[in-house]
Parts: sequence; structure tokens; C-alpha cells
Amino acid sequence: MSFSTLFPTTRRGAHTARHTAERWLATYLPPERDPLTPSFTDTTSLLMAKLAANAALHGRVLGRRARLALTLDESAKVLLIEVTDGRGDRLPIQHPPTESESGRGLLLVEALADDWGVRPHHPGGKTVWVLCRR
Repeated sequence: MSFSTLFPTTRRGAHTARHTAERWLATYLPPERDPLTPSFTDTTSLLMAKLAANAALHGRVLGRRARLALTLDESAKVLLIEVTDGRGDRLPIQHPPTESESGRGLLLVEALADDWGVRPHHPGGKTVWVLCRR
């Protein structure tokens, strides 16, 4: 099953998209029981927030929106998170230089996700994707 929403590339747009996706996801995932372990829901929420914020900050193109999409495979217990924006010329750097002032958020993505990457989006732009297993 899947979910998709377009959002303006603003802080508020990214925030609203993430909350809408969280509500959708909550309808399909059973509640988690162990309060001492970081939950799958918490982890995926953090990843959605980071990717949507990056699209709003680094992927802004006047007159174009970004897209947050989720694909949930319940049988395989896998969630695919994809965020597409209009800036194909600004690809994320997997390992930013130490002196860089940005790019550290993707270190968090790398640490929390089972896999992640970026691919071009036709006719212009990019899609950053994250794979999370339960």
C-alpha cells in the first residue's frame, strides 16, 4: 500500500507533509510495546522529517512542489520513504567534509536507515529514498 502528498518547499510545508504521512502510517502499523527501545514509528518519523526539511531547504525551485511518498510492504515489513524535489543539480553528499557547515543530517539518515540513496527524477529534480525494515 502507498501514500503520497505534495508540499510547498517551505518549513511549514515539510512539517505538514510529515504529519500527514505519520497519520497515514499510524493507521497501518500496530502500536509498539517496548517503551525503552526506539520505535520503528519514531525512527521513520525522524527520517521523514529530515528528508522533507532537506527538500524544503536545498530543493526549492520557484513554482514547484516537493513530494513525500511512502510504500509499505506489510508482508516483508519494509517501508520505503521517498522525497522528490526540483533540484537535480544539488545532490546530497554522503560524507560531507569536516569543515562543511551542512550535510550532517544525512549522517543521521545513514545511521538510522537500513539503506538510502538518491536517483534523478525526470524531467528535472531528484528523489532521495530511504528503506526501513521492522
